Amino acid sequence: LVRNWDRYAFPSRLTQKEGLEMVRRLEQGLKDLGNFDGKQYEYAFLDELSELDRKALRERRIFNSTIASGKRPAGVILSQEEDTSIVLNGTDHIRIQLLSPGLNLEALWKQGDKLDDYVNQRFSYAFDKKYGYLTSFPTNMGTGMRASVVLHLPNLSMGKKFTGLVSEMGRFGASVKGVYGEGSENYGALFQVANQKTLGLTEKEIVD
Repeated sequence: LVRNWDRYAFPSRLTQKEGLEMVRRLEQGLKDLGNFDGKQYEYAFLDELSELDRKALRERRIFNSTIASGKRPAGVILSQEEDTSIVLNGTDHIRIQLLSPGLNLEALWKQGDKLDDYVNQRFSYAFDKKYGYLTSFPTNMGTGMRASVVLHLPNLSMGKKFTGLVSEMGRFGASVKGVYGEGSENYGALFQVANQKTLGLTEKEIVD
């Protein structure tokens, strides 16, 4: 889930001072997160992490390469199990992510919805009655939600028709991307299947 605090401009428009101030305020406001769901959380500024830690968190899909290599002030709140994370001042002010083995999208959405409400009670979101949640990228507007699964497709991806199949998936509102690169460079034949649209759909429709 991507969200933005309505008191600040989008991250790309913030000064270093404003970005640092916002991240500190967000971390302070969410310091009791563990009391909400019973998990243990670690709080860190990205510039405090070593290069190795950044790479490890990127490989474990806590944040992407853009955030990992970014120069703007950013923070991360990460549960001990690494199944729940909140990235602060990345592409958007707040990025909530929940992970689980198996196809547990519905259960994850229920957890995410409660966590989203918890954050929203403390920080008012940028929201429009017509367009939904306002985000840095128009492609994330509306629900601001991506529901995705990672699939291992070693044989299917070697077939000649696989590229055509991936293109056809777009007709059903789904995107298929390599987890570790595109095409022949996608090591391990792991693919992420996710919704393309976030606008004009409900969260339930996206999960379904």
